[in-house]
Amino acid sequence: MNRFIENAGRIFDAAENVANSGTTPTSMTILIGAQGGIRMVVDSDWPLDSLQADHGAEMAYRVSQNHEITRVEGRSFGQTCTFQTAAGAKTARFLLASVPNYELAPLAIHNPLAKREIAGSLYA
Repeated sequence: MNRFIENAGRIFDAAENVANSGTTPTSMTILIGAQGGIRMVVDSDWPLDSLQADHGAEMAYRVSQNHEITRVEGRSFGQTCTFQTAAGAKTARFLLASVPNYELAPLAIHNPLAKREIAGSLYA
């Protein structure tokens, strides 16, 4: 994995941790220069590519939170990426849909005739 995507993932993890702690993350832009210098710009209304060009940054990431959604957008030399959490209700539906809240018992256990047949075949 390249450094651009790794940085985006780390920034996203940090933003999610802040959101999960109950604190609302501040919207910010993180600019990383060619030598690794980091500049953070809070609440900028400039487009991400404009901020990147204005500061001569190699990589630029915008972190934002809107309601329950944490989002990180990244740009670096023609590459772009977006990491985003699903809204809470959507996540809950996804998680609950994948795990049944019940267990189906085999038919033979609930059918007395089937029990006799099974018992008869087991002990015959």
